[in-house]
Amino acid sequence: MLQLGQSSHWQQLQQLAVKYQQVHLRNLFAESGNRFADYSIELPSLLLDYSKNCVTPEVMQALFGLADDMDLAGAIERMYRGAKINTTEDRAVLHTALRNRSNTPVYVDQSNVMDLINSELSHMRQFVDQVRSGEWRGYSGKPITDVVNIGIGGSNLGPKMVTQALRSYADSTINVHFISNIDGVEVAEILRPLNAEQVLFVVASKTFTTSETMTNAQTARNWLMASAFDERAVEQHFVAVSSNAEAVQAFGIKSEFMFSMWDWVGGRYSLWSAIGLPIALYLGFSQFEELLTGAHDMDRHFRDAPATHNMPIVMALVGIWNGLLHGAQSQVILPYDQPLESFTAYIQQADMESNGKHVDRHGQAVDYHTASVVWGQLGIDGQHAFYQLLHQGNVIVPADFIGSLASSTPVRGHHENLMANFFAQTKALMNGIDDTEVEAQLRAQGLDEEQVEKLLPHKVHQGNRPTNTLLLKQVDPRNLGALIALYEHKIFAQGVIWDICSFDQWGVELGKTLAKSILQEINGQVSHAHDDSTNALIDYFKQSRV
Repeated sequence: MLQLGQSSHWQQLQQLAVKYQQVHLRNLFAESGNRFADYSIELPSLLLDYSKNCVTPEVMQALFGLADDMDLAGAIERMYRGAKINTTEDRAVLHTALRNRSNTPVYVDQSNVMDLINSELSHMRQFVDQVRSGEWRGYSGKPITDVVNIGIGGSNLGPKMVTQALRSYADSTINVHFISNIDGVEVAEILRPLNAEQVLFVVASKTFTTSETMTNAQTARNWLMASAFDERAVEQHFVAVSSNAEAVQAFGIKSEFMFSMWDWVGGRYSLWSAIGLPIALYLGFSQFEELLTGAHDMDRHFRDAPATHNMPIVMALVGIWNGLLHGAQSQVILPYDQPLESFTAYIQQADMESNGKHVDRHGQAVDYHTASVVWGQLGIDGQHAFYQLLHQGNVIVPADFIGSLASSTPVRGHHENLMANFFAQTKALMNGIDDTEVEAQLRAQGLDEEQVEKLLPHKVHQGNRPTNTLLLKQVDPRNLGALIALYEHKIFAQGVIWDICSFDQWGVELGKTLAKSILQEINGQVSHAHDDSTNALIDYFKQSRV
């Protein structure tokens, strides 16, 4: 396979980026009345309009050629087939198998992993039904009313995002809470109003040694003991999602209530596994299965659709083009749907932890931009916070606008108002308003020459800001599953084209390793040599804290 710099289409795209520097989106729309038809893709679950990006047939042809040069189709097939494409850890990458509703065999080391997955799904269903029906009881014989998930990273962000997004599909059977922060404020605030007799803790840690998770888990255990006064209560109030059976049992959790994780599923792609147990407990198992089905729909599309009509591939290629054309180093994600309030944070981890790399698969330093800085929040709130920069800042930030045709909680007049803002913002970012239009508006308001001259430069919007528009029919379990999988595959496709390994995260490890030794130092157990700043800060903390 070619390295990126050897691709003739990559070289062509670099030349096209120079050519298109002076091309304005406003002019592209003026030249063609069919941009929406030419540059949109509709699937049963959602619509993508990418016409408000500076793309033309010439640009798209070069982008699809680049995908061919980098053997994207072959990489997709290798992932689905169970090849060990996580090369630095010698692991397969099979989050797609977790939601393989067709149940076609998927092999890793000559073993069909669908047998493991189906067994674990059955295990989850049985447990969820026990808890939600009231059959599972706490130490005092009362049913479970609250589930507290203790995890961090992918073991927190995915389940938390999905349960927030699908709140309107939950009933009153179970309340769900999430603890991830090592800061004691969070665990104290969440546990304080709960009744220990009716709380179930889900401790999610593949190794069952993650410092933040296990510190919080031990605090939760101590809190339970302060009420139960009996170590046996742990068995009725704690379950685990892990691969470390010995550590789970040492904590006091029965082996039959340990749900499995496998090394061919990365944390940021794990909500489809038993990491999604809080989702199933909150919504019911059938709704969890709908989430899996929606993701599987997108998986089939990604594997089978030609590149020219393949939504994840097109989004990946357009993102790469925006990086070349505009030098864009950040990407803003703007949901116009309250249920998606945590979606941007979820995609931030998925993208930046996957593709924030400085070397290629061969360990060679890359001389091109890889992952963007992903940020954003709910669009309506953002309009009154940072849209000033999006419209008139001297950097160009490509934006994904995500909305829905129908609200999951209709309130008369609200969704129409919301979507009016949604459509207006993408038009304004694309079209802008030039000095001639601004001058005409100011004169129509009766301003004199001096006032016009003073205000005119401040009110000009250059436009030409690229956006994608994604429209779901509604934020429901199946459509949400498809949306999440869309971004997963986009991220993977970009990693293939950039020739990097998207499925390790060595950059996360250094700080965590250092933190372990510094904790010993803070507790007075050892003394380590650091740089002058770190030494002084640790000493200041130790000497000054109350």
